[in-house]
Order: sequence, then C-alpha cells, then structure tokens
Amino acid sequence: MTTRSGTDARRSRLLWLVPAQAAVMVALGLFVTAVPAGLRLVSPEDRVTDAFAAHRTPWADSVSQWLSVAASTEGVVVVTLVCVIALLVLPRTPRRADAVFLGGSVAVQSAVFLVVTMCVERPRPDVPQLDGAPPTSSFPSGHVGASVALYGGLAALVWTRVRGPWRYVAAVVLVLVPSAVGLSRMYRGMHHPSDVAGGLVNGIATLLVMGSAFLCGRTRDTEVPHEPAERTTERTAAGRSGRRAVVVRHPHGCGDELAEQVRLFLHRHGYDDQRWTATSVERPCGTLPEECADPGVGLVVVCGGDGTVRACADVVAGTGTPLALVPCGTGNLLARNLDLPLDPLAALETALAGDVFPIDVGRVWGDGLPSTRFTVMTGAGFDAATVRDTSPALKSRLGWAAYALSAARHLGDPGMRLSVRLDGGRTRRRRARMVVVGNVGALQGGLELLPRARPDSGRLELVLFDPRGAAGWLAAAGHLASRLVRTGTRTPDASAHASPAGGRTVAGGALEYFSARRIEIRFADAQAREVDGDTMAEGSRLFAEVEAGTLRIFLPRAPGSTPSVPRPSSPAHASRAPRHRTRPGAPRTGTPHSQEADGNREPSTTET
Repeated sequence: MTTRSGTDARRSRLLWLVPAQAAVMVALGLFVTAVPAGLRLVSPEDRVTDAFAAHRTPWADSVSQWLSVAASTEGVVVVTLVCVIALLVLPRTPRRADAVFLGGSVAVQSAVFLVVTMCVERPRPDVPQLDGAPPTSSFPSGHVGASVALYGGLAALVWTRVRGPWRYVAAVVLVLVPSAVGLSRMYRGMHHPSDVAGGLVNGIATLLVMGSAFLCGRTRDTEVPHEPAERTTERTAAGRSGRRAVVVRHPHGCGDELAEQVRLFLHRHGYDDQRWTATSVERPCGTLPEECADPGVGLVVVCGGDGTVRACADVVAGTGTPLALVPCGTGNLLARNLDLPLDPLAALETALAGDVFPIDVGRVWGDGLPSTRFTVMTGAGFDAATVRDTSPALKSRLGWAAYALSAARHLGDPGMRLSVRLDGGRTRRRRARMVVVGNVGALQGGLELLPRARPDSGRLELVLFDPRGAAGWLAAAGHLASRLVRTGTRTPDASAHASPAGGRTVAGGALEYFSARRIEIRFADAQAREVDGDTMAEGSRLFAEVEAGTLRIFLPRAPGSTPSVPRPSSPAHASRAPRHRTRPGAPRTGTPHSQEADGNREPSTTET
C-alpha cells in the first residue's frame, strides 16, 4: 500500500515529464519544417492531401464536418466537463483520480500544443480548405491531439474501471475516434499527414504521463486514507494471524486472476488458513454451511453479485461471523448502498481497513417460495418479469444494461390487483404494475427507488409502482431521475404527501410508499417474483419481515454516517463484538425472528 505522501511525490516526478514532452514535440516540429521541399518526405504528403481534395463528396463532407466539430475546442471542452462532472457526481464513491486524469490530460495536451505552435511555423496544405484556418501552426494537429486526450482517456477508463465484455466494444470505438478525426482533418485540407502524426504523438504521450500519475496503482491509492503498510500489517497480523477465512467464489463473476489476487490479499492480512468454495446452480453458496459449522471460521468473503451475497447472508446471519464483500456481479446493489467501491479489490481493502457493523436483513416467504433471507430487495410484477426474461448471454455481454432491454418488453404489461397488510394492521387494496420491498433503496447509477430505506433502520420499505398512461410513466420517470443519489446520505422526499390510506404518494400517485417491520402482500393472480435479482416461482402471496442487525459486515464506516474511514482503537477482529456506531434511533442489536424456527410457515393472520 502506498502512502499519500509517497503518491504525491511519485506524481510530481512524473509530471516533470510534461516539459520534456513539449521539448520533444518542438524538436519534431522543427525537423518537419526544416526538411527541404524536394525531399521524398514532403512529396508523398502533398499527394495525400491532393487526393483527398480531388475525391470529396457531399456525404464525406458532412461526416468529416461532424468529426471536426467533435474534436473542436468547444466540443472537447463540453464533453470533458460533462464527463468530469459525471465522474464526481454519479458514482457512490466519487472517482476523483479518474476525473483529474481525464480533465488533466485534455488540459496538458492543449498546453503542450500551444507551446509547440509558438515555436514552430508550418503553413496549411496548399488545397481548398473546408474550414476556417486558425492562426496557429499546422503542426501538430490540435484536433487530433485533443481527441486522443479525451476519447483515448475515456477508453482507458472504460478498459480499467468497467467490468463486463461490453467494455471491449466501447474501448475500441473510443480508440478509433482520434484516427477518424485525423482522416477528416486531412480530407478537409487542414493538415498534412505529419501534422496528424504529431497530434497522435502529443496525445498519446500526454495519456502515458497522466495515466502513470493518476491511474496506475489506484486500487492501492484509493481516495480514502489508509494506514501505512507497516501499521496495517502489524494490526492485521496481531488480530487475525492464523484465523480462518472462507471464500465463496462465483466462478463466472470472479475469474482466476481476481481469485488469486484475493487469495494473496487475505494472506497479507493474516488469513493464512483459507477455505475456498465455488458456487453452483444447486448450491448458490457452495459448501459454506459445512464450512461455517467449524467454530474457527473468523471471516466469510463473498466474491460474486447480489445473488451470491444473499445466499451467503442466509447462512451467516445471526451467527456472528462477519462478511466481507468482493463485488463482481452485474448489479452489486448491496455494495453500492453500503458505499463500498465497485472495484473488487478496492472494496475488500477498504472494508477490511474499517470495522464490523451490524445491518438488517429481510426474510421473505410465500406459496411456493421457501423462507429465505434477502439483503437488497424482493418484489413481484414488472421488476420480477424483467429479471426473469433477461437473457443470461446478453447479461454477460452488456451487464446491468441487459435488464433495460428486457424491461422494455414489459412496459405494456397489465397491472396487478393486490392487498397489502402492514404490521398486522388493516388491509389496503391496490392496483400496481410493480411491488418492491427493500432493505436498501438505491439502484444502479444512484437511482433512489426507496428513498427512506436504510440497512440499519430496523424496518423494510415498500413501494407500489402504478403509473397510469404515458403521463404517469413520464411523471414517475421524472421523479425518480430527480432523486439521483449524490451523496451517501438518504434524504426524505420533500415532494411526498400522505395518501388517504396512510402511505406516501409521489409523481401524481404513480408511486406509493409504506414502511413496516412486517409486510403481507396477496395478489389476485399468480405473479412473477424475485429475491435480490434471482427469479423465484410464481405465486399469489409475498410475505416479508425484517431481522434487525443480524448480519455483521466489514465496512469502512457505519451505514449512513459521514464519509470518513473509522479508525478503531483496537484491531477489528472477526471474533470480537463490534462497536455499534449507528444513527440515533437505529436498532443496535438483532432481535429474534418471530418465525425463526418455522421459516416456511405462512403468517397466521387472515385478510380483513
């Protein structure tokens, strides 16, 4: 692990390469302009620009114009600002290093370009030009250099920060943009081939310098402060040496390379005795129940998505054995809601540098649905049908975006007639397209479906989604878009108002919210149901109840607290009781489940 001061020193040394880059670019420009016109280097360049000018077509003129606009000063500045703001605002943990890398690359490239044009004078090609010629030198191409810094920088971020096969397609498309811009600049008579080559060299050199300074080793230089390596080694070795860790690995989400990195990381943190088990369709948590029968187990590491986490939490909740998450699934909603980084190793490192905190889990059951725990959400209707009909092959290629394609097929599904009963109270009759019961509230991209849900509140949140017509869908979409999470703090919905039946309605009644410890839902017809992203058998009943504080999990800070890494005064040890740092009023200990010994039994209450 690299200390903050060491990181700053390394970056300072690397950034001194920028003046050297500028000097090399000036030397290249002087060399190109000093070559006598009769040498072979110039004649082929003239033939290239002449050939482009002689074969212009209206269609090519239009395409080249759009490419030039995309790489113009105004276009690059706008796209860069949008991307930098998105990196700082949209993720649950702001990607400051990535934002500095991208914005800095564009700025540094531009600075080097201006220095070179002040030292090098090269005229534009002697052909009809389709754009107004700026007063700067033709060498190097500023459009090409800027497009390399921007679109090449985005390609680097996609390649290194995004998981899923679709990243290859996105990265390749982004990498091809600068080459297309270079061709368009020659086509429009604005640059010689050597000018385009100079722009490519300038942009690539900038990315290498800035990438080495801000991207390399970022999983160890995370934006939250960590202890020095020596202190971390002492703390973990003293508290965990010889402890046993059980690692549950989803073989598709956690590849061999990541598994080996996790293995080495746990060894460095004192977990020398590791038991690894792979998940399967028949055993979604592998042999975890058998492994946890051994009292020597001090930690369970879950390498997978929300479905794998749910299966493991169902085993360890209430046992006192803590979990650590390595998010490598499609949604990773629990990790997002707990403010963990979505990079698998960064999440594990950040969590184990923190402490153990209790969070709630829910228990769900119904007709044809055996009692099981969930950590994120369970529901029926539109969302369950979407999960059920999402192609596994498409999900492996596109990630969570595959769910959006499946959702489009169910936009016209009819609503459900249902009744809701909360905490044994009176029955409420409703119609809805979708029913969701949540332990946490945020979806991908920070979209708050359940704005009051907290994993340590001791309650479950329920939303009934029932937009009526196109206006209802637009109102619901606009309301949810306005609720994008921008911090780790859940805020009340100021636009919500009480409904006559006791819930909170928003978006003209398209969404209605309830909160309870126990929720009973009965449908007039059998409906598709899902639990933490896993499809369950269709049924006409869905009952859920909270188990407060029964799951212990390693986190950098308590759920809902301010974003700072807790510094425990004593080693965080899996076998020691955690210091419960929760918000006022939140439950501090787990409470026995009313049906713990009879989880499959349906509630004895009857509908009124």
